[in-house]
This record gives sequence, C-alpha cells and structure tokens, in this order.
Amino acid sequence: MISQSNYIFHYSSPLGLMTLASNGDALTGLWFDGQEHFGMGLGAECIEMNLYVFEQTASWLDVYFSGKAPGFVPPLYLSASHFRRCVWEILLTIPFGKTMTYGQIAAIVAEKNGLCRMSAQAVGGAVGHNPVSLIIPCHRVIGSDGSLTGYAGGLERKKWLLRMENADGTVPA
Repeated sequence: MISQSNYIFHYSSPLGLMTLASNGDALTGLWFDGQEHFGMGLGAECIEMNLYVFEQTASWLDVYFSGKAPGFVPPLYLSASHFRRCVWEILLTIPFGKTMTYGQIAAIVAEKNGLCRMSAQAVGGAVGHNPVSLIIPCHRVIGSDGSLTGYAGGLERKKWLLRMENADGTVPA
C-alpha cells in the first residue's frame, strides 16, 4: 500500500499523547501513541507540521474531550478496501453516547451489499484496523452481550471514553 500520510502532528489528550497524520489535505490517521496498529500506513519519512486539517482535528478533539459531540468531522482520506470503508462509514453514523454491536454492523454491511449475512468477526477485523480513532468511533462498538470487546487503544481507554460519553449505560463500573 502506498502511504498517503506525509505529515504528522501531536495532540495531548486526557488519555495520553496522540499522533495525527495527513496527506496535506485531509486527515489520514489518528492514534493514541503506542496503540495497536499505531501509524498504520505512515511512510518512513514524515514531516511534523501544523496544517489546517490538524487545527480542525485539534478543535474536534478539544470539543470531544470536553464531553460534547463536536458536530462536524474534519476532512478524511481513507485508503482501504471497499469492505473496510463500508464498515468505517457505518461507524461514523453511531451517535455520541450510543453504541452498536458487531452483529448490527454486520447486518447493515450485508444489506448494503445485497448479501444474506456478513460475519461479525470480519466486521471486527475492519473495526480494529480503523486508522482514525475517536472521529471514526470504533470505541462505540460492543459485543452482542454488551461486553466491551477489544479496542486497539486499550480497554481502559474504551471504558473511559464510553463513560465520558455516558454511552447507553452499557459501561461496566
């Protein structure tokens, strides 16, 4: 895969340092430093620079970490298969403070693609490889039994994020 992420910027969040990546026009990555799949798609040489898209993303993060829904999405560029993009587009529809199960997402993907069914595990793989944490809210995806299944940023961060959003009362104490 050819990298579209040539520029990076760092943001200090309540949950630790985050790295933002851009192709110069749109956001291509947003990760907690050190998380699983950190920097997926980043080229070997990146230039640290404050771009307008990073300012927009930092504003989004500031609003989000204040406990409110930002109400806008910075420009995104997602380089991935049709299937992964389809899953990530569904994630973008999950409202602040709400959750969705892998099975629910699988059913939507199947319907959109004219299939009888779709594997929840395949959806889980796409969710886990989301390159734009928080904005594409993979932390809002839970198991069919309400369990907080994996999160590339770590389950403690997932719990914190869902508590901060007061998500459906689904977060265990």
